[in-house]
Amino acid sequence: MTRLLLVFLLGTAACRAPEPDDSSRRRDRDEERSNTGGNEVVQPAPRPTPTPTPVEAPPAQANLDPRLLNPRGATEQAPARYAVELDTTKGPVIIDVTRAWSPNGADRFYNLVKIGYFSDIAFFRVIEGFMAQGGIHGNPRVNAAWRDANIQDDPAAGQSNTRGMVTYAMGGPNTRTTQFFINYGNNSRLDPMGFTPFGRVRDMRAVDAFYKGYGDGPPGGRGPQQGRIQRQGNSFLREGFPELDYIRSARILEE
Repeated sequence: MTRLLLVFLLGTAACRAPEPDDSSRRRDRDEERSNTGGNEVVQPAPRPTPTPTPVEAPPAQANLDPRLLNPRGATEQAPARYAVELDTTKGPVIIDVTRAWSPNGADRFYNLVKIGYFSDIAFFRVIEGFMAQGGIHGNPRVNAAWRDANIQDDPAAGQSNTRGMVTYAMGGPNTRTTQFFINYGNNSRLDPMGFTPFGRVRDMRAVDAFYKGYGDGPPGGRGPQQGRIQRQGNSFLREGFPELDYIRSARILEE
């Protein structure tokens, strides 16, 4: 079964936004399609082989916490309720997590925070009125370890993707890993598609201030291609998208 999600209308008929999606295969496909204006080409004419984009080597691994490379070791059950503070480039963002809303999602988020995953993590897909998405690590080696560390879907628990709610992105059923998004508006259309919120932002002022100028990735916007973030990390983002906002660090505030 395909891991692609359908594209629905968001807001007016003239404004379309895809779902919060962490499928790098979809992003790789979109990157290729962007070279043809978004149109599928069945039999493309021969063309010169493009010069490969240099890929910077991952940062030195001497200071890399080994827990970041071991998803199987990050399986502690989260408290029934806890709060996380994200120190972002626009100020603190506090998320109140309720495990009953999405047990698997809350457990994963809790473990990611505890092992220090959310350090220098970009909000790479910020769409006005829709959502702010982040969670790809800045180190390609860490991304390789977590890319297929999926958690099972959680059944709906009566919460909706309204303003301030925090939810995982996914590429299809049972594909949640490390990426999450914060809803800017009423995105309740996502609820029946399996997007189960696990937390709520206390104060949206910092989130509202995130840079939105890049918008979606190509072909819908001029933001970064997700597949290249996975492969090249923050070196790719800082070179081509210097205005993005980041999570500097994250910590558990209350358990």
